[in-house]
Amino acid sequence: MSIRFSKMHGAGNDYVVLDARGQQHDWAELARKMCDRHYGVGADGLLLVVPSELADIRMRMFNPDGSEAEMCGNGIRCFAKYVIERRIVAKEGALKVETGNGVLDVTPIAANGKVHRARVSMGEPRFRAEDIPVAIPPGEKGFCLKPSQLDIKSMHTESLVAGYPITVDGRTFAIIGVSMGNPHAVAFIDEPVDSVPLETIGPKVEHHPIFPRRVNFHVVNLLGRDRLKARTWERGAGITLACGTGACAIQAVARLLGLTDDTVQLQMPGGVLTITWPGHGPVIMEGPVEEVFEGEWRG
Repeated sequence: MSIRFSKMHGAGNDYVVLDARGQQHDWAELARKMCDRHYGVGADGLLLVVPSELADIRMRMFNPDGSEAEMCGNGIRCFAKYVIERRIVAKEGALKVETGNGVLDVTPIAANGKVHRARVSMGEPRFRAEDIPVAIPPGEKGFCLKPSQLDIKSMHTESLVAGYPITVDGRTFAIIGVSMGNPHAVAFIDEPVDSVPLETIGPKVEHHPIFPRRVNFHVVNLLGRDRLKARTWERGAGITLACGTGACAIQAVARLLGLTDDTVQLQMPGGVLTITWPGHGPVIMEGPVEEVFEGEWRG
């Protein structure tokens, strides 16, 4: 088996990207092998280019553990650069990409014929427990950190999961649940995010029994109304340098709680993402994208 691939990253969140049109493989097993950082290429995920009947093109994403994810925010920017620069899709303006979270618009930002950034309409955040999903007893739903500041508009507050306490290794995190097409648990904390031992706490939160589809876990510092700092444990991947859907989830929660303005600069270990959400409609994410190298996998 010989497969051409590209290694790419968005804010340090790195991926193996390949054109899977007309190919049939055990993609889950290939993801486990190629994403291995010791015996493979090394990546936070495998992105596949496949045809779509709904959009210009379709993206599939597999985590390093072989599980398939619904969506990937940093990955979709890499995906867009790949298909545009290789003219798999030739069009001007926004690219329509089919994902497990529906069809999303990706607007490439290019210079000298190369895509170096992209802006993505990531869809609307969903806060209802059943949409995330979060499976906690009905009587325990509706915890609110700052009820007077909640900008809930028309949401169903009876199933809002905000401030739900999860205790792991002697630390208690007040989590807020949100879906960006994939499940997220966000915790604003006072201590520096760099001091949290995510390597041990992250997997325990990911597999906590209240998350039937597991969860992406984020610890966040509020630095100002336009600045946030976060670290992430990604479901199926572990600690990553950035998380695009997570960044959107974090700003959606912060805006919901009245902690931030519409647009924030969100600092993650791999770089800065610009996230905009006015409290309604889709979250808009903008960030960098780079191609590192091309190669051939012989498995």
